[in-house]
Amino acid sequence: MREYKMRRGEYLEERIPEMETTVEEYFGPPTATEEFEGSDLHVVEDPENAVFERIVAGTVEYGSKKDTLAVHFEERPAEEVIAEGNADAAADAVDAKNDFLLEATGRDAKSRRESMKRTVEDDAETPDNV
Repeated sequence: MREYKMRRGEYLEERIPEMETTVEEYFGPPTATEEFEGSDLHVVEDPENAVFERIVAGTVEYGSKKDTLAVHFEERPAEEVIAEGNADAAADAVDAKNDFLLEATGRDAKSRRESMKRTVEDDAETPDNV
């Protein structure tokens, strides 16, 4: 599961006021919920795009800091998707993921990668026994 932060001064609930509706628009209707870090996330068991096997997405609420977007995309092996004749679905899947994350976070793929790198670097600099 990956968590994404919003840009400074922005909040997830302002960018996506109806998370369930937004998840449905991008990936298909949620069929269940799954608990993560004390928050219920939306689960799409049968996504509309053939590349995805399952998607979990939603808002993780933290009392002391800004909420984050948590997402997990389970994808089928590329060979399997291509063998079924769904090669075009791969490009659509990448677009759907990037568009969803851009709408939610206000960050494009490049800035999301840079943000993740900074987080990993900051964690590496923190001593373990503090």
